[in-house]
Amino acid sequence: MPKVAVTEIYETSRKALTNHGAATWIAEEVAKAVARAEALGNIICGLYYLESYCTQLKSGRVKGDVEPDVQAIRPGFIKSDARYGFAQPAFTRALPMALEAAKTNGTATLAVAHAHTCTSLGYFTEQIAEAGFIAIGFTNASPIVAPPGGKDRVIGTNPISMAVPGEGAPAMQFDFSTSAVALGKITMAKAAGEAIPLGWAVDADGQPTTDPEAALKGSLVSTGGYKGWGFGLMGEVMAAALTGSVNSLDVGGLKLPDGPPHGLGQTYVILDPSVSPDFGARMARVIDAVEAQEGARIPGAHRTAMTHVDVPDALWDLTLRLSA
Repeated sequence: MPKVAVTEIYETSRKALTNHGAATWIAEEVAKAVARAEALGNIICGLYYLESYCTQLKSGRVKGDVEPDVQAIRPGFIKSDARYGFAQPAFTRALPMALEAAKTNGTATLAVAHAHTCTSLGYFTEQIAEAGFIAIGFTNASPIVAPPGGKDRVIGTNPISMAVPGEGAPAMQFDFSTSAVALGKITMAKAAGEAIPLGWAVDADGQPTTDPEAALKGSLVSTGGYKGWGFGLMGEVMAAALTGSVNSLDVGGLKLPDGPPHGLGQTYVILDPSVSPDFGARMARVIDAVEAQEGARIPGAHRTAMTHVDVPDALWDLTLRLSA
């Protein structure tokens, strides 16, 4: 298994994307997200998705040459229409306007509409926190989660992310799916020939299963039962309804080579912590209480990005072929 520099992952991903039809600046934005995911050990959101990005660029399922349409719908509501392109460039184009609105108003909302899957939601909230603002993000995905007591898929994994600014890096950051597990962990278990824990999924009849293949034919379940289901529905409201993008019910599998564009939405609530003169002290109070306990930690705190990562041989060979 080769150990590859994250800078090389970025450059190779960028070449692969441009080879398959992405405009240069768009390929750069998506490649940054791929490289960042790998640097943080988030392998499901890194090179694991690159082949499908390239395949869907070729098929037209994602548009690699469109300029996002950014508008201030209200003084505190910025909307970036990705126009069925990638989420990363749509976010990048709109972020300066959204941060300025949050600085002026104390809060702002950045809505990204009609986008390809954003993959790692935390990639975006992290950028907002690094600019000095609190960020809460929502997105939806293709349907894979059944309601508690049911068996038919209604919503996606619908992650939620939050990032809080700190000194030089976010003081706190989390990014988790509202399903019991990310879909990628099921597919990776199937590929490895491994069972999955009970409580991750149900089969096509709504029965709990440890078989990843049965799980993929059935549905994932929400984390924490009804509580997680509520958070998943909240994500659906914020990502689909508020942005005017598609419901999870109307999205085909995210990695299918062709078909209608994803058309997904993301919403980021941005808050300026300077509205509270006590913000820093209140955050420090909690952080100190957690870090005083051996083995306890604040999510995302003191996280160090790797400069070199192990990449499976087959995946790196595929990446090189895509970029050749």
